[in-house]
Formats: sequence, C-alpha cells, structure tokens
Amino acid sequence: MSQVTFSLDGRMVTAEDGETIWQVAKREGVAIPHLCHKDAPGYRSDGNCRACMVDIEGERVLAASCIRTPAEGMVVKTASERASKAREMVFELLAADQPSRDHHPDPESDFWKWSDHVGVSTSRFAPCAKPAQDISHPAIAVNLDACIACNLCERACREVQVNDVIGMADRGSHTVPVFDLADPMGLSTCVACGECVSACPTGALMEKSLLDASASKREIFAEETVDSVCPFCGVGCLTSVSVKDGKIVSVEGRDGPANENRLCVKGRFGFDYVSSPERLTKPLIRRDDAPKRGDIAMTLENHLDYFREATWDEALERAVGGLKAVYDAKGGRGIAGFGSAKGSNEEAYLFQKLIRQGFQTNNVDHCTRLCHASSVAALMEGIGSGAVTAPFNAAGDADCMIVIGARPEQNHPVAATYIKQAAKNGTKLIVMDPRGQGLMRFADYGLKFKPGTDVAMLNAILNVIITEGLYDSQYIAAHVDGFEALKEKIVDFTPEAMEPVCGIDAQTLREVARLYATSAKSIIFWGMGVSQHVHGTDNVRCLIAMALTTGQIGRPGTGLHPLRGQNNVQGASDAGLIPMVFPDYRSVENPDIRTEFEDAWGRTLDPVRGLTVVEIMDDILDGGIEAMFVQGENPAMSDPDQAHARKALASLKHLVVQDIFLTETAWHADVILPASAHAEKLGTFTNTNRQVQIGRPCVPMPGEARADWQILIDIANRLGLNWTYDGVPAIYEEMRSHMNSLSNISWERLERDGTVTYPADAPDKPGNEILFGQSFPTADGRGRIVPTDLVPPDELPDDDFPLVLTTGRMLEHWHTGAMTRRAEVLNAIEPEPVVSMNPRDIERSGLDIGQQVRVETRRGAITLTLRADRDVSTGMLFIPFCFSEAPANFLTNPQLDPFGKIPEFKFCAARIGTVGQQQAAE
Repeated sequence: MSQVTFSLDGRMVTAEDGETIWQVAKREGVAIPHLCHKDAPGYRSDGNCRACMVDIEGERVLAASCIRTPAEGMVVKTASERASKAREMVFELLAADQPSRDHHPDPESDFWKWSDHVGVSTSRFAPCAKPAQDISHPAIAVNLDACIACNLCERACREVQVNDVIGMADRGSHTVPVFDLADPMGLSTCVACGECVSACPTGALMEKSLLDASASKREIFAEETVDSVCPFCGVGCLTSVSVKDGKIVSVEGRDGPANENRLCVKGRFGFDYVSSPERLTKPLIRRDDAPKRGDIAMTLENHLDYFREATWDEALERAVGGLKAVYDAKGGRGIAGFGSAKGSNEEAYLFQKLIRQGFQTNNVDHCTRLCHASSVAALMEGIGSGAVTAPFNAAGDADCMIVIGARPEQNHPVAATYIKQAAKNGTKLIVMDPRGQGLMRFADYGLKFKPGTDVAMLNAILNVIITEGLYDSQYIAAHVDGFEALKEKIVDFTPEAMEPVCGIDAQTLREVARLYATSAKSIIFWGMGVSQHVHGTDNVRCLIAMALTTGQIGRPGTGLHPLRGQNNVQGASDAGLIPMVFPDYRSVENPDIRTEFEDAWGRTLDPVRGLTVVEIMDDILDGGIEAMFVQGENPAMSDPDQAHARKALASLKHLVVQDIFLTETAWHADVILPASAHAEKLGTFTNTNRQVQIGRPCVPMPGEARADWQILIDIANRLGLNWTYDGVPAIYEEMRSHMNSLSNISWERLERDGTVTYPADAPDKPGNEILFGQSFPTADGRGRIVPTDLVPPDELPDDDFPLVLTTGRMLEHWHTGAMTRRAEVLNAIEPEPVVSMNPRDIERSGLDIGQQVRVETRRGAITLTLRADRDVSTGMLFIPFCFSEAPANFLTNPQLDPFGKIPEFKFCAARIGTVGQQQAAE
C-alpha cells in the first residue's frame, strides 16, 4: 500500500493510500468542521457543504478536505485566515436559514457544535421562506426549516440502507429532501430505519420522542449512554442506549461487525416496551377461586383478576413445590421446560442445566424448534455443524448470491443492506420465494415458485449442475461423500419435468444453475420459508448438496447461511437448550459425553433424548407430562394449532412462567415470576454470524422484578442443587468450560474486544468468520450429501379449503409480539391484525380491501382486516403471527418434519370470507 507524506499545519504527517486530508487530520487530532460528511462505514464523501475547506499552498482556491486526497510534499493549512474566514461565512449563511437556537429542533446538533467551534452564533443575512413542518410519521419529525440541503439523508437512505425513499427536489436555496414523489413522510414507503435521523447534522430529521408536543423543539436530553446489543432479530446490531431518569429515551447504532452503525425500525424505535405499564413487577399466584385455566376467550384484563400478588418466598415455594410434587410422583418424564432465545447465553445454559440436573430429564427445548430446527438437523448431518459457515457480510465478497425462503428486508433489515449493496455493486442476486418481495427489484432472477415445491426446484438445479458437468470433481473427491447417490437420484429431476411442478420455466432453472455453479464465489442465504415445512430438512439437504457439489463453501464469498430469527437463537442452541444435545451439540445419548456432565453437575442424567416443543404438548394431553417451567417463551402464541397447545397448557397440574409480561402463556400459569428485560440484564448473546457479544444493563428493573439468572439460581437451590455462582461472568466461564466452540473467548476478552466470532484459534487471534476451508467437523472430516425425493405438504388445498395459508413476521413486529406490540411507535405503524391477499383474488372473491374477513382452516378461524398485497401470489393468504387478537397459529398445521421435528407453519389449506357469510354457513 502506497503512502504519501505531506505537511499538515506545519508538521509532517503520513497518509495511507486513498485517505483524505480530513481523515488524516482526524487521526492526527486536528478538528476540521464538517456537515455533509459522516465519518461512518458506508458513507461516501460529497464535499457540498464547504464547511471543511482547507488552504493548500500554491492553489488558487480552497479545497474540501473530505474529498481531497493529499499529494507528496503538499502543504495544508487547516486554520489559515483564508480558510477560517471562508468557514465563518459558510456557517453564517447556513445559520440565516436555521431557527434560533432557543427554538431549534436540536440545539445540540452537529451544526451548532461546529458553529460554536468557528465562532458563529447569529447571521446578518435574511432567511429564506420557511418550509412546512411534516409530523405525519409516527416516529420521525421533519422540520425542514433546519435543513441545509447537505443530502446526507439521501445518501443514508439510498446508499447505506438502500431503501431509495429520500431524494432531493427543487433547486438552489429551495433544495429540500422529499419522500418518494414528495409524499408526506408518513404516507411514503419509508421503513423507519432512522438512518436519516442518525445522519442529519442539524436536527431537520429527528426522533419525535425527543421533541416537545409540537415536535419542533428538543426537550429531552440523555443523562448517560450505555453500550449494548439489540434485543430483536438474529443480526445482533450493537447499540448505544441513551438513558434519562432511569428510562431509555433513544437508541443509536454502534460500529459493530454486524451492523456498522445501522439499525432497523425495531432496533431504533422499539425500545419503550421496557417501560410499559404492563410490565410484571411482583410475583403472582393464581387465586384459589379463579376459574379453570385455559379459557382462551378471556381478555388480558380478566386474567389479571385471577392472580394475587405474593412475596418472592411464597411464589418460589409454590413454584418449586408444584414441580417437585410432580417429579416425586412421576420422575423426570412428568416434567418439561421451555427456555428462551430472547435471553442470554448464560440464562439458556442455566435453564437447561436446571431441567437436566434438577429433574433428570431432557424434556427441554426452545423456539429453535419452531424456526430452524430442520436447518440444524440437515447441517449437522451434512457438514457436522449447525451454525452458519460464513457471515452475511460475506455477500460483499460474493459473485453470486441465492436468497431462498427468506425476506431479509422485513426480518433481518440490516443484513439486507449488505445484500442490496452487493447487488448494486455487481454481485448477481437470485431470489427464490413463493411470494414476491422488495429484494427482487435488485435481483437478476426472481423465482416465484409454487408453495411447497422447494425440493422439485432445487433438485432440477442439481440436475443441471450434474448433467452439464458444472460440479467440482476435485473438491468432491477430496471432501464429499454421497455424490454418486445424488447423481443417480436426480436423473429424473430434469428442469423440463419439474417445470409444471414448481412453476419455474426450465430455461430459467438452467440459467440459475449455471450462474450459481460457475460463479467463482457463490453463497446461499435461507430463512424459515425453507425450514418450516414437513420437508424442511430435505429443503436444506438440497442447498447443502448444491454447495458441496460445486465447492462453494469454505472460501470468502461462499457458504451456507440460515438467517437466524431471534436475537439469541444461535447462542441458546449452542448452550444446550435442545432436548437431544448438551452444550455444543453433544449427544445426550453418548455415555462418555453424559459422564462428563454427570461429573461436573454431580447428578445422574437422563440417557434418553427428550421431547421437542410440539411433542411435549402432545404428551401432556396423553397424560405424560404434568408440570412445566416456561422461561421467556410464549407457546400459547407460537405453537401451531393453538387450540391444541392451549388445551395442553390448561391440562397441566402445575405451570410456572417466568417472564416480563402477562403473556398468553402466563394466562395459564399457577405461578408467575417477574423477570428482567433485555435492557436490564448483563449477559452474552450470539448472533447469526456466530459473533458473541455482551449486552449490558441500561435501566433498573421495575418493582420487585429480578434478573433471570438469579431466579434460576433461587429455584435450583430450593431443589437442593447448591448453585453458588457469584455473577454472570462465573456462569459464562462454567458454560465455556463445556464448549470447545468458545475456547479462547474468555469473559475478559469479550469485555476488551467487544465482539468475538467463534471459533477462535487463540486468545490473541481473531475468530474465524469463514469455516471449513480444509475439512468438516464430521467423523471423517468429509461433507455428506443426502439425496432427496418429493414430499408434498401435509395438507393440500381442496374444494372446501381452496387457498394456501402461509404465516410469518412483519417488519415492525417480532415473534409473538409480546415486546413489539407494547412499543408505541411500532404498534402505531402496524396496529391491527391483517391478512394479505392478491388484489385479483380479492376482486374475484367479491371482498373489499379494509373489511373484516374470517380466515378458516381445519383447526379454527380468526377474524382480521383484509389487505391487498401484489407480492402475495394468487391462491395464497399471508398472516403475520404476532397479533394476539387474531392469532395466526390457531390455524396452522402441527404436522412435523420427521427429522427436525418442526411444524409446517408455511403451508396449510384455508378459506376466506366475510364474517357474516361464514357464520351463516355454519
């Protein structure tokens, strides 16, 4: 890398290749004002505000330091009289159009800080006309009287987040940002990521929550900021949380490896659920005169009436007493536990240890069973690891990307920015989804295949790879078993034969296969649209086969990446919150492994794998399991066929729920223990990239709520387990002692480095982002291809139920909505349950957009609002599962994938009609 040496304010400094004068000055501790330049990843310099002008010896005009690179021997003066006077004039001209500081949207904005720096507080120039205020958006106020037309917001929207909502309109001094075609912000396609707010140097775009009632002047200023990590999806964005009077007032993104300062609407504006008045603040015990549990028609308010407050001693005694009574009568087979992917690694480790050590059963599971269990099953089988082989940031190194069964713009918005940026920079993008999606506008190929026909489509692609000789024979010989069996299996899966099955024309299938196989570096991303089927494991087996046959794994820009849904589903799985494995995915049926944990925990452990989430519900109704401990999970909303699931919960002899809200699951509890929200706890969280990060407490817990790890210790010790942890670091270190994946990643290292990717080869070496370049962690070090056949969805449409129902998440709400439905901004944007349907189907059905409709399957019916959505294919309905008023999972099919034991959330037969029509039919 070439370097140049030049003079900066009288001393010789060195610039690296490509560095600007501004960057060198910052590194050398020289402050140069800047407004249109944002010193953050993803932002290019523009040089339009002229606030950073410097004097270069021998040049007639001043130069913008943010875009000018130095030359050898150049003499630069940042504070010459000419440069200083020019800056003063720039700030005075800009100040003329600003509201006075006493009536400014943000008197602490970068503009005023730099104005103070250059000594400008007022202006002698007349202001231009004041643009109208726009407060139509629930989260963001637009006060363009403070705008300086620096276009940072446009670059933030178009180039960093790649949402393409903001543009600059008009000319000269009248230039202003506009949203879409000059719509009010609240009516535009803005996704409220808030990147424009973060970028704006004046406060022209600001969080409404920090402003006064008129949304024109800032009135809330933080007292402190705490570095933490986002509590929502698996991306694992690092955050800076601003706090005042013990409450979170705003959240900014930090420069973490997964987000580089970016956030989405949930991460930036979804924080106030923590201070919701609905938080549980005292232990609750079900009243003796309460009606029978499980009346699913009762409202939340009704359920609150059926509990009484209790002391912690009484609540813990009742909780543990009920569990022990069942254990004494039936042993471990009578007990089950659901842990949480929303909690920390340490909480997940303690929870599974409590169930296994305290009750001698492996009946312990969590939400991975409902999202990526089939992915983990296929990955463990095929390559010996259930985690991603490369981070989503590897999109920037790829030549070709496949995104299948995932909607990252909605479910992993920050990860989506890397995919969109890569596509804009020339990486070929293939999007496969039965529904259309916004990502398809960046795609070279958008394949809207028939629902439930993933295997047909993927086997056709494998057929082309093999019949046209596009596979990597050397890689297969060195690293892969099962190729010959695959070669034999896919003979009949020609693109022409599969075209009528999957709905994608044969030529497109051939082109996609060639593009993926022949690109130097190809990577596959997938989501729950792949995994949540009775053939979900087969779907993932096909993706693994594509990577292994072409050698598209183990190198930068290649690999397999299942985008994990919840913030710590990767870490909770790693920590052993799964019924068939101890921490690090080591089998409970292996006597040598089991002996290790028996020696460490001082208790004989169950040698038989436990039951999974849906199997547990079935077993309850079969008279097996009689008591459950649920920590932070909400199966009464997340399980399929919820009438069945809630009946099971209501049938228990004893149910203990540890949570932050009175969830639908807690309605059925005998004892409810008030726990800590994410922003109130210390712990580690592992994101979808295998990056281990520390979340820190930002605000105090409300009332008598306690930290989850402390509650678990209290319960363990009442069971006689004698746990003596003195804090979260001690729990982490014990967990780490059983997990080779965390070798060389001590608590001290996490405190020092902030983020470490596992596995790490040494305490002083960075973690390995790209895995399996040499071999796989299987018995023989080789990958294994498992051929697949066509398996139809369990339940197909017919005359009675002619439509396909699929479920999933929406951008603003997360998982079962327990947190996001209690976040004011998020609920304002998406306040009511909806069913989305193709406009043509709506017209054919004689329905009207916006009316109340009834959606029914063989398991039940719900009423919600009809929404038109062209992305939904004809013959299909889509319902998000986050609305308790109309729980989508009352309708879904509980049939399981035989390998991953995951329910078929993504496909069942349904029908739709007006409320009156279907009631009359009944």
